[in-house]
Amino acid sequence: MPFFSQLAKAMSNQGPVQWDMARQLAMTTATNSTTESNVDPTVRIAVQQLAEVADMHVRDVTGLTTAKTINAPVIDVVNRSMWVHHTLDAYKPFFTEFATSISGQPITDSGNSQNDQKNVDEIDETYEINEMNEMMRNLTKMMAPAMLGMSVGSMIGQLSLRAFGQYDLPLPREPQTQLLFVARNCEEFANDWSINISDMQMWLLVQELTFHAVFKVPSIRTEITEAVKAHVAGFRPNPNALAERLNTPGIIDSDPAVMMQRLLGDPTLLLGAARSPQQEALAPKLDAMISAIVSYVDYVVDTIAGRIIGTGDQISEAVRRRRVESSTQDQFVEQLLGLHLTTTQIDNGHAFISGIVERSGIDGLAGLWQKPGNLPTPNELIAPGLWLERINF
Repeated sequence: MPFFSQLAKAMSNQGPVQWDMARQLAMTTATNSTTESNVDPTVRIAVQQLAEVADMHVRDVTGLTTAKTINAPVIDVVNRSMWVHHTLDAYKPFFTEFATSISGQPITDSGNSQNDQKNVDEIDETYEINEMNEMMRNLTKMMAPAMLGMSVGSMIGQLSLRAFGQYDLPLPREPQTQLLFVARNCEEFANDWSINISDMQMWLLVQELTFHAVFKVPSIRTEITEAVKAHVAGFRPNPNALAERLNTPGIIDSDPAVMMQRLLGDPTLLLGAARSPQQEALAPKLDAMISAIVSYVDYVVDTIAGRIIGTGDQISEAVRRRRVESSTQDQFVEQLLGLHLTTTQIDNGHAFISGIVERSGIDGLAGLWQKPGNLPTPNELIAPGLWLERINF
């Protein structure tokens, strides 16, 4: 009981998410509990010089701007801990929205219980289960801020170990002028795949700058941000999740601290069967929009890489293989934000972009950003002719 009393006291602060806990765990994961050195100034200079060239090509191919001036954006070359610091701040509104959504009204079974015939034993058993579920609901409510803090920290910390920049998750971020680049992850990936580091840096800068240009389009930024917020807000609590988890072999332990660590260390516990009908209706629309954007960026990167990077095809294959082989932690945050795309969805997006170029040339892709609402619907993603007809391009 003293353990639970102390736990309750620790969980009574900071509103729906324990942000201090999230930041501490994320930093610990990112640095492996060691002191992380700053980025070498020579690397910062080299990346910014490459960015000048990359930005010129991105503006030329896309027809979009990456900054308010004619100069390339300043690239903030960071280590993993600084990436964590900025990313937690950028994603805070989404995680807070999620925390609010799962504290609301749970999804209930709409079946007609009056038609259920139960004998006395079944009624007694149901009463005991309901009491257990009520206790678990109260415990879950008390634990929720810390559970969310630990899960958010774990997810962001794990992402920091592989993130190249700020658009590994294709989502607009604040502040709009910021553009992050994680030098260490770029170098480690290049070494693992025997890729020239300068070529790797250039390829990634083209990708980041292209995403940056797309998300600077006001209508795109608003449309994607609002859709992701709607998806996150659609989650509902699963009252029975913790009770179900306690029935999993290996969870129960005589040491309550060990038991809590096992429970709180599993981020999937937060979701359970908590998807709502609203999310199911929204998901195909969000998937289609994100597929189109990701595939457009892939097209632009391949086009530019073919001009200026001799190993562009090798890098593209390596990075995109990494995309479909994401870890459980990566997939969880992608699913939470509604950004997890299957290989089939990416293939459909690539086919959509190719179909537009075949029918209208590369200039036809500009129709994606011409006015609000021009991103493809699920049906249009697999039939680019329908999209061209709708936007009258």
